[in-house]
Amino acid sequence: MDPISLAAIIGGGVIILFGIFVSVAKFYRQVDQGKVLIVNTMKTEPTVTFTGAVVLPIVHRAEVMDISLKTVEIDRRGKEGLICQDNIRADIKVTFFVRVNKTREDVLKVAQSIGCVRASDQETLENLFEAKFSEALKTVGKSFDFEQLYTKRDEIKDKVVGTIGRDLNGYMLEDCAIDFLEQTPVEMLDKDNILDAQGIRKITQLTTEQNVFTNELRQSERMAVTKRDVEADEAIFALQRQREEAAAKQRREIDSIQARETAEADRVKSEEFAKAQLARIKAEEEIAINEENKTRQVQVAQKNRERVVGVETERVEKDRALEAINRERETELQRISKEKALEGEKKAIADVVRARIAVEKTVAQEEENIKDLRVTSEARRNKDALIIAAQGHAEESSVKDIQAADASAKIAVFLAKEKLTLAEADLEAADKSAKAKMRLAEGIQAESAAAGLANVRVREADAVATEKLGMAQVRVKEAEASVIQKQGQAQASATRERLLAEASGLEEKGMAQARVQEAEAGAIHKRGEAEAFAMREKLLAEAAAIQEKLMAEARGLSEKATAMKALDGVGREHEEYRLRLNKERDVELAAINVRKDIAQAQATVLAQAFGNAKFQIVGGDGKFFENFIKAVSFGSSVDGALDHGEALKKALGGYLNGEKDLPADLKEILSKPGLTNDAQNLAVAALLNRMSVNPTASTAAGIKALVQTEAAALLEKQG
Repeated sequence: MDPISLAAIIGGGVIILFGIFVSVAKFYRQVDQGKVLIVNTMKTEPTVTFTGAVVLPIVHRAEVMDISLKTVEIDRRGKEGLICQDNIRADIKVTFFVRVNKTREDVLKVAQSIGCVRASDQETLENLFEAKFSEALKTVGKSFDFEQLYTKRDEIKDKVVGTIGRDLNGYMLEDCAIDFLEQTPVEMLDKDNILDAQGIRKITQLTTEQNVFTNELRQSERMAVTKRDVEADEAIFALQRQREEAAAKQRREIDSIQARETAEADRVKSEEFAKAQLARIKAEEEIAINEENKTRQVQVAQKNRERVVGVETERVEKDRALEAINRERETELQRISKEKALEGEKKAIADVVRARIAVEKTVAQEEENIKDLRVTSEARRNKDALIIAAQGHAEESSVKDIQAADASAKIAVFLAKEKLTLAEADLEAADKSAKAKMRLAEGIQAESAAAGLANVRVREADAVATEKLGMAQVRVKEAEASVIQKQGQAQASATRERLLAEASGLEEKGMAQARVQEAEAGAIHKRGEAEAFAMREKLLAEAAAIQEKLMAEARGLSEKATAMKALDGVGREHEEYRLRLNKERDVELAAINVRKDIAQAQATVLAQAFGNAKFQIVGGDGKFFENFIKAVSFGSSVDGALDHGEALKKALGGYLNGEKDLPADLKEILSKPGLTNDAQNLAVAALLNRMSVNPTASTAAGIKALVQTEAAALLEKQG
């Protein structure tokens, strides 16, 4: 083969391959995700591809089907709502997720049954599956209550899907979701529909109950809030009261501190004032002394000055006289003799004057000395008084301190004796109290048992008395049969002829009361025994507890006494004295409590004993009491004779049962003439006999006058 032919062959092949490639590229159709391509070929079955295929014009026919996920909504509301198991209608909206199953067979099935175009249409899907989905939803909804639609959504969805099934003739149900769920309003329900009527009844019942419960919760909330508000107010008021108390306490403490400080300041002020007054007095005293000294010195200086002046005056006068004498001596020598006597007189006068001046000087000095002595003595006296007062205060303070120390020592001795005495007293009192409480417990137990037994015996006695009364009534009415047979016959007769025979009814009632009282007596007896046993156990437990408590107290007191032995002499004496006082006090208190409990128990027993007793309070002298006793004895004798005397019962039976009237019979008897005179005579004879037993002067005179009157009347009647 030449190269040209080879090249032509290769070129033709390339052109063919290129043509094939271009053809494939042009006629190849790809498919988007969520869609499928169905190619009708010359074969019997079309080709289904999910990716793409070559579609040749004229030869092939290609159709595209949407197999993506579609939603079908089922919305049922109002009268078309879903009926639940409890016949409550619900408005519900459910969304179903449907798609064509991604398999060749399912795609071909859908394409052949519906068509590729209608298979992807939303309206077509709703028309196809709405009825089936609604039926499945109704079926599943009827198997659940309305409340379960909320609480069991997953289970409901699973049941809906299970009821519908996954395979839907080529379609596949992926899932469903409850998009909306509410109770259908009551006004939308049909009252003529039996299911809606039951639903309305249940809704009304539930809403009413819930409204009541809600109201209760609201009222409870209101009560709780109000209670909390009240508690908060109480707490606030308490806190305010505490704050006011604290403020008042603070003010009181401030006032106390201020008063104490004021008192302390007043005391200090008074002390300072006293010191100032004392200093002032001392200063005034010193000033007065200085003034007196000054005055005395001034007066002394004045007197000295006067004395010096007098002396100088006298000396000057003497010198003047001497000069005059010397001057005149020459001129008056002739008069020397004549004046010699004159000079003698003058000299005497001068001596007298000098003596007088000396006396006055002495007197003045003595007066000044007296004044100085008086002032000095007064100052010394005041000083001694102050010193004595200070010494008195000091001695008083020292005596008080000494007495306080002695009192403290005596108090310490007293307290030590008291503590020791109280310890012994506590020990003895604890022992006696334990014994007393144990005896009291036994006494209370015995009294309780006695009271219960007494009540039982009283009830038994009442029952026996009632039974005897019934038996007596039966014996009176039916004397042929025995007591038990009569009782049975009386009971049967009372049951059978209750409306016909009143007496039989009363008899049956009495027997029933007797049985009731007998049963009550047995019950009271058992209850009394049970109460006595319970009381005994309780008291034994209390006694054991008290014994343990007292043993513990005794051990504590023993340890306390051991500790007290370690005290010194003064402390021990004081503790002994205190313990002795406490012992006496506790012993007396225990004795008082025991007497009180005994008295209370006795009072209880007497109260129970006298509870059914009847008392009549009468007064008078001893004779009145004897007459009263005789009357009571006579009445008791008459009652006994009437109760136990068959002859008297027969004789006086009519009067006892009310068939006869004793006052009327007596009136009739006494109204008869002959019997009246006889009765009058008997009465007069009895009166005369009674008056003649111990006659007095007046009685004798009355009898005599009566006899005379009767004799005169008799004679007058005979004449």
